[in-house]
Amino acid sequence: MASQTSGGGTVRAAGGASAGGAPAGGAAGNTGAGNTGEGSVRVDSWIWSVRLVKTRSMGAAACKGGHVRVNGVRVKPAHGVRVGDEVRLREAGGRERIVIVKRVLRKRVGAPVAVEAYVDNSPPPPPREAVAPAGIRDRGMGRPTKRDRREMERLRGMEG
Repeated sequence: MASQTSGGGTVRAAGGASAGGAPAGGAAGNTGAGNTGEGSVRVDSWIWSVRLVKTRSMGAAACKGGHVRVNGVRVKPAHGVRVGDEVRLREAGGRERIVIVKRVLRKRVGAPVAVEAYVDNSPPPPPREAVAPAGIRDRGMGRPTKRDRREMERLRGMEG
């Protein structure tokens, strides 16, 4: 890669690559589209910072499980997000959160600041059922009888 000159020094090969093979002007591995650079942050860290997940490790697990998409593409935890990216996060209940990045945050912030860091385009959550939960017994009723238990299972929709 490097060639000798008459003075004994080395001359860089054309293209600006150094003898180590790393691109000139930057650290090795910092030029890929998915890596974090100036103006971007890891997607697992960002979804944790804006309080879409409780812990960063839960954010990383969601990425590894294919539950996080950036601009429609499944991403690994180290993928960089920038201002204007669309992040889709599928939550445990089957609900999908769709947010547009307004600010890149590197550290976790309070809820009022976190809400200002994205635009939430998620569909509204489905309404909760207004029906009283089945199988709630009054205090002091004691242990349910076999008949009571079978009636509770029938109300809950369980078979057995």
